[in-house]
Amino acid sequence: MDRSSVEAARSKGVTPSGDGAPPSVREAIELAQALWTNISSVVLGAPGAVTAAVVAALSGNHLLVEDVPGVGKTMLAKALARTVGARMARIQGQADLLPSDITGVSVYSPASSTWEIRPGPVFAHVLLVDELNRTPPRTQSALLESMEERQVTIDGESLPLPRPHLVLATQNPISQIGTYPLVESQLDRFGLSTGLGYPSEEAEVSLALRHGAQPALDDLKPACAVESWERAQRAVRTVIVAPAVAGYAVRLCRATRAMPSIRLGASPRAAIVLTATAQAHAILAGRDFATPDDVKAVAVACLQHRIAVDSGDGRHAIEQILAATPVPRP
Repeated sequence: MDRSSVEAARSKGVTPSGDGAPPSVREAIELAQALWTNISSVVLGAPGAVTAAVVAALSGNHLLVEDVPGVGKTMLAKALARTVGARMARIQGQADLLPSDITGVSVYSPASSTWEIRPGPVFAHVLLVDELNRTPPRTQSALLESMEERQVTIDGESLPLPRPHLVLATQNPISQIGTYPLVESQLDRFGLSTGLGYPSEEAEVSLALRHGAQPALDDLKPACAVESWERAQRAVRTVIVAPAVAGYAVRLCRATRAMPSIRLGASPRAAIVLTATAQAHAILAGRDFATPDDVKAVAVACLQHRIAVDSGDGRHAIEQILAATPVPRP
């Protein structure tokens, strides 16, 4: 999509903005590139996962990382939190984890003769839930309100979460003993899903020399403050989306509902998220307008976990849809 097409679409495109004066798109572009460089200096050999993490952070969406143990899922979360200068909390998924272990509890104080709320780990900018699928459904559901509404209700009182707020959850797709598969409503709260995969031999040698990259993580410096991260999110929402680009995102989502091998297609929320993540990808690419290629770049990560297929996996189904759906061109 050329610049003239973008200029023509400025008055028609989807250009939501945040409160107050719009932040600088150039500032957001510089920050996006700094985030990618910083995280990839620690998470080696997984550029796709690093891109997914940066796009999730910029678009204000949550990230699900599904992969085998030992490939750097926790490292990715820690590197992201440290890069944006945010406070991170970590929860280890286990069968006896209670909802209050995530959200917090109300405790009676004899000194003041009142009930006091003690916030749980969810009250952090970046929440890492390691092995989310090892927690029972009742505990998993404790995250639904926080992920969607950015608030938590404790004893009838709704408390806002810090802004920005990002949940990065991991799960192991191999060992299913003692696990509770995430329900569709939970999966739909994650804007993107990704995996790291095994690194190349060169990257693995570098990891071995770094003793698991822990020294590198210790030396990792923040690329920005939390306030800059929040401003970048608002800048992403000003990225221009022409109607043709938004229509392409919608057609991809609608195609998942018509494909015979897919039992459950992507929801309308998926089209909204796909558009928002395309805006973030455009920022990462150094542009203030989104193109169909931005939609294609994030489509698998946005949609693969939102569909249920009869056989195979979601990635293959989305790749088939991408190949079959015409791409709008100016």
